[in-house]
Amino acid sequence: MAVARSASAPIGVFDSGVGGLTVVAALTRRLSAESVVYLGDTARLPYGSKSPATVTRYTRNNLRFLYERGVKAVVVACNTASALALPNLEPEVPTWGVIEPGARRAAAASAGHVGVLATESTVRSDAYPRALARLAPGLAVTSRACPLFVPLVEEGWHDDPVAEEIAHRYLDPLLAAGVDTLVLGCTHYPLLAPLLARVAGPGVTLVDSAEAVADEVAEGLAAAGLAAGDGAAPRHHLYVTDASTGFASFAARILGRGDDATLEWVEIA
Repeated sequence: MAVARSASAPIGVFDSGVGGLTVVAALTRRLSAESVVYLGDTARLPYGSKSPATVTRYTRNNLRFLYERGVKAVVVACNTASALALPNLEPEVPTWGVIEPGARRAAAASAGHVGVLATESTVRSDAYPRALARLAPGLAVTSRACPLFVPLVEEGWHDDPVAEEIAHRYLDPLLAAGVDTLVLGCTHYPLLAPLLARVAGPGVTLVDSAEAVADEVAEGLAAAGLAAGDGAAPRHHLYVTDASTGFASFAARILGRGDDATLEWVEIA
């Protein structure tokens, strides 16, 4: 059942870990007056190794946690949860996953062949190819699992020669196949965007799902009369389900600040 919220309420975002902070960064760039409540389910990651039923249960619990904190809208930043759980749920507030917005932007940008860079679980789910097939049935889609990208990002090796060599290993077969558009199908991957753009070359368009969903959230909140006013003083609250010593520094690196965000450890039943 839909629940009415005020325009001053925060936007809720959750991911299975820390990568969804790139979505928070995109939202705060696009919607500077909005407050954000972020939940990183770091105690139960990765979601990609869990069954669809388990991912759906976790997602339902995470949504309930955000509802209890009064959010007016939710972004499911986890690609696995967006693919496996979101279609089976009836959210109480306006809710966006990251797959459909990214697929829409890629379909609009592509001249005929889209490459999808994602985790192994997202590639196995076939979520992006199915979404792209609905949007543009004649579009060629080639997916590539890139399991080493996440640890490279979390180590801070965004522009390291090792990262560039690995990027070539993943991208070169796609480029040889003629892809003209690459979807960054994991919330960690936008941090590698400058390197990936250099490896892919100027003839290939990179699609950042975080930026795509931020644009759709902005449009949706405005249409629903839920956009925060320009004079709002945003505050951001970050929750994690496991007290990771590296989370705060990783959050500061992605968000570019820390003075207006608080971090709290919580348990999710």
